[in-house]
Amino acid sequence: MNPLEQLLQYPLGDAMPGQGETMIVATDAGGAAAVKWIRMALPFALDHINLWLLRDEIDGRAGWTVVDCCISRDEAKAQWERIFETQLDGLPVLRVVVTHMHPDHIGLAHWLCSRWDAPLWISATDFNVARMASHTTSAFGGEGAAAFFAAHGLVDPDSKEKIRARADYYPSLVPQVPGTYRRMQDGDRLRIGGREWRCISGYGHAPEHIALYCDALGVLISGDMLLPRISTNVSVYFIEPEADPLRLFLQSIDKFEHLPADTLALPSHGKPFRGVHERIRQLHDHHRERLEEVREACAQAPQSAADMLPVLFKRKLDLHQTTFAMGEAVAHLHALWFAGKLRRQRGADGIYRFLPES
Repeated sequence: MNPLEQLLQYPLGDAMPGQGETMIVATDAGGAAAVKWIRMALPFALDHINLWLLRDEIDGRAGWTVVDCCISRDEAKAQWERIFETQLDGLPVLRVVVTHMHPDHIGLAHWLCSRWDAPLWISATDFNVARMASHTTSAFGGEGAAAFFAAHGLVDPDSKEKIRARADYYPSLVPQVPGTYRRMQDGDRLRIGGREWRCISGYGHAPEHIALYCDALGVLISGDMLLPRISTNVSVYFIEPEADPLRLFLQSIDKFEHLPADTLALPSHGKPFRGVHERIRQLHDHHRERLEEVREACAQAPQSAADMLPVLFKRKLDLHQTTFAMGEAVAHLHALWFAGKLRRQRGADGIYRFLPES
């Protein structure tokens, strides 16, 4: 555990649910399970995702609300089937809530909704981006992404060719999205299991991420907005090449400052934790330090996003990680650019480089 993690509290310790099992993380006044934790494997460096089951009742039917789904893969479907058989107390899934449109969160939403004839609940922005991306190759990869990264300094032929080859990356993990949905937006109050859950929107990581907070349980389903061990990916993508997502992300996490100090955060990756306010401070400090490193590097010589990779990331990166790292590097450069601390110039080689504002 790193020093920053030691400043957080982990009420469940190192316990976690096994494959096809769940773990109770919140109970009602009578001691019955109100929220159950599911952990599913991912075939990436970030090797797992946390999903949640909330005891519910809709239109007089008792059952469960699912929060997030995992990517579309046979292993995840098989794990879900074991959960249906053994962990739902013989009750159905009544609705599927998706915090945002990234593949590990929405990949199996269509399958789950069809399997249980259950509606999808998601923000309008993320629903429409997911629908577009699942039906369109090159939404987050392919030629457009390769050209965007090349304009920011990632010009070696091997990397460019591998990025071009990832044109079907999103559809391969999210082959289909439900055709209809129920919209969630900031401030909405969802009635789940007789308790009120408030929607808290977040930006910068996804187009319109929705976290859920229940005051009665003292629980925050934080999704990817607050993770206990790693900093959430905040990237610029080629489909919005002049975005300023880091500013949006830092503004968004401040919304959680008003939650009680003893709130139990249920993150999408890592362990359930207490210490939301401390984690917000840590994330602000982290990005403040990274921004200063970027500013100092640009003061020495004009820098592209590719030049920033060894400054921001001290470990060796594979291609999957490099694409995220490039997006993060552009996001940090853009934050300083939009704040008037750097200016951008494009060289004769077509590469954007950033240097101090004169």
